[in-house]
Amino acid sequence: MKQLNWGIISTGVIAEQFCQDMKHVSNGKLLAVAARQLTNAQSFAKKHEIDKAYQGYQQLFDDAEIDVVYIATPHNLHFQHVHDALMAGKSVLCEKPFTISSAECQQLYLLAKEKGLFLMEAIWTYFLPAIKKAKQWLDNGRIGKIKHIKADFGYPLPYDPERREWNVELAGGCLLEMGIYPIAIAQFFLGQPMESFTVNAQVAPNGVEKDVIIMAEVNDVRLTLATSFQCKLQNWAYIIGEEGYIAIPNFWRADQCSLYKLDQQIEHFADNRESLGFNYEAEAVGEAMLTNQIEHPDMPLKVSYALQLQMEQIKVKF
Repeated sequence: MKQLNWGIISTGVIAEQFCQDMKHVSNGKLLAVAARQLTNAQSFAKKHEIDKAYQGYQQLFDDAEIDVVYIATPHNLHFQHVHDALMAGKSVLCEKPFTISSAECQQLYLLAKEKGLFLMEAIWTYFLPAIKKAKQWLDNGRIGKIKHIKADFGYPLPYDPERREWNVELAGGCLLEMGIYPIAIAQFFLGQPMESFTVNAQVAPNGVEKDVIIMAEVNDVRLTLATSFQCKLQNWAYIIGEEGYIAIPNFWRADQCSLYKLDQQIEHFADNRESLGFNYEAEAVGEAMLTNQIEHPDMPLKVSYALQLQMEQIKVKF
């Protein structure tokens, strides 16, 4: 099987987790890493047995051997880094949130299309086997007509305006950091975005949101979504129909799901994976690129655009 050569920019926590999972990817291998400091790139490369280490991202973008770049830099830098990678002729998988505005998202979509290059936002949740199994149950009518979706994602994060997650200049706040996942899971099971909603938000002293509750109605389906830096939420998703419901623990990184009829569990699925789960999206990117696709049908750029629009509309209500 042909293997794609991956480059990765940034050596942070998400980059670390992604690299751990690349050993489970059959159609790709890590060839290069770039960081602002060469010593960081070199130590990261040594740890993960990556051949090349670069100081500065442009050198990696210009490496003729690289086929696709994984971008794991802070939110507010995504647009520029995706733009530079595409301009250098590289396909891109960019960590969520794809950009920090719908306008930026649209610009990158048009650029990728013009260049004929693959581009995808790394909503890894969509590619997890447990999420696919839950969608299969729904599509097969196992819970009847869908009526409610409940999903939340929150962890306590001590307030520090200089920390990336809280930093105004780095597009901090719980909505883009964690809240994108409840919104994305609702989009996945509904097949369409929220169009009207009410929002209850609390903000930190620097104006960054620290807790957000969203209530919405799409056709005849009601949504209750939440995200928080103040406390650990349950972090489950529930897809509730007229005849039963699907429960997904830790849905953003789901490794299992259960199907219920009233109070009785009638089926359970566990993927028993050895990885964290990032390998599924990386494998999917490889499959798409090796069949000359410039988008993946499970995570097309129109969905990224819809997510950006929804988060913009939510922020207006703070």
